[in-house]
Amino acid sequence: MIDIMDRGYSNPSALVSTEWVADHLNDKSIRIIESNEDQLIYSTGHIPGAVHVDWTTDLNDQVRRDYLDRKAFQTLMIRIGVTPATTVIFYGDKSNWWACYAYWVFQLFGHSNAKIMDGGRLKWIDEKRELTRDISNYPKTKYLAPERDDKKIRAFRNQVLKHINKKNKLVDVRSADEYTGKRLHMPEYPNEGSLRGGHIPNAKSIPWATAVNTSDGTFKTAKELSEIYEKENKLKPTDNIIVYCRIGERSSHTWFVMKNLLGFKNVRNYDGSWTEWGNLVGVPIEK
Repeated sequence: MIDIMDRGYSNPSALVSTEWVADHLNDKSIRIIESNEDQLIYSTGHIPGAVHVDWTTDLNDQVRRDYLDRKAFQTLMIRIGVTPATTVIFYGDKSNWWACYAYWVFQLFGHSNAKIMDGGRLKWIDEKRELTRDISNYPKTKYLAPERDDKKIRAFRNQVLKHINKKNKLVDVRSADEYTGKRLHMPEYPNEGSLRGGHIPNAKSIPWATAVNTSDGTFKTAKELSEIYEKENKLKPTDNIIVYCRIGERSSHTWFVMKNLLGFKNVRNYDGSWTEWGNLVGVPIEK
C-alpha cells in the first residue's frame, strides 16, 4: 500500500491511515467519530475511544428534511467532547460513505479540523486491530459554531435547475442501473419513494465506487482518480460541478474525492438528490 503522503493528493492531510489512528488513540487533541449506515454497528464493537454520530438522529433535523441547525450542532459537539481546536477523525462502514457524509455536514459549520480514516471500519477490522464495546464519554466542552453556511458546498433544487440551464457539469454517482432508470433504488435496497427513474440532464455517470480500491476500501491514487474524472470524463478542476446520488451520502464521498484528493475548486453536493428530483413535478429527466 502506497503511503497517503505519496499518492499525489491535492490535500493529503484530509486523510489518515489506520496505523496513524492506532498510534493516536490516547491523543487528547483528537476525537475519533464512527458514523455508519447501520446505526447498530457501533454497539457491536468500535475503535477504542470513538464516539458515535448517528446520521439520522444527530445530523438531520427530526421534523423537516434538512440538517441540524447551529444550536443543535453546538449541542452535539459539546456532548461528544469536541472543541473548535479538536481534530475530528471520521470512519465508518460502506467504504466511508457516512463518514464522508458526516465530514461534509461538519464543513457546513466550518469545522475544518477534520480527516477521514482511509479504508474505514472494514480495513481496521481486517487488520485485526483492537475493538471495544465500551461506550466512550467525555467531559462536556464549550463550542460556539457559526451559522450553517450552505452556499459553498451545498446545492438546492432551484440551483440545480439553473445549473443545467447554463450547461454546467453534474456528476451522478449512483449505480449504472439507477442512472439509466432501470432501477429506482440501489441494488439490494428497498425503493424509497422515487416515482421516476433516470438522471438529471447532462449528468455524467461516475459511480462512487470507482474511486476506491475493492480490496480494502482505500482511496485510489491521485493519478488513478485523475484518469477517471479528468481524462475519461473530461472534467476540469476549474469546472463548476454539482454531484448527487439518492440522498446525498454517496455523493458526499465523491465530493470528498474531488475536493480534497483532486483539488477541484467548485464542487457542491446536491443532498436532495434523486429522492427529491425523481419526485418533483415538471423537472427534466433523462434516461
